[in-house]
Amino acid sequence: MIRVVLPYHLQRLALSGAEVQIAVDGAVTIGSVLDALELRYPMLRGTIRDHVTQQRRPFLRFFVCGQDLSLESSDVQLPGKVASGEEVFLILGAIAGG
Repeated sequence: MIRVVLPYHLQRLALSGAEVQIAVDGAVTIGSVLDALELRYPMLRGTIRDHVTQQRRPFLRFFVCGQDLSLESSDVQLPGKVASGEEVFLILGAIAGG
């Protein structure tokens, strides 16, 4: 099981806690994790990625094992520690403003 930590606004939308667990079939990539997350929580479709382009929304960031993977391709293979559930796939809401 893949452990995903959601920011508060997505927790509220998904009616979930801070951490959710999802199953991913096949290769564990950024895209496959997000696909599985949206399949289990359909209300999140379009909130993390654009409906058409599937690009990450500008004010969300992805972190894995202390690394920012926000600008990486959705095909990037995630570390084994994420696939095993030892480490989390962290989605953070970025803060902007002045």
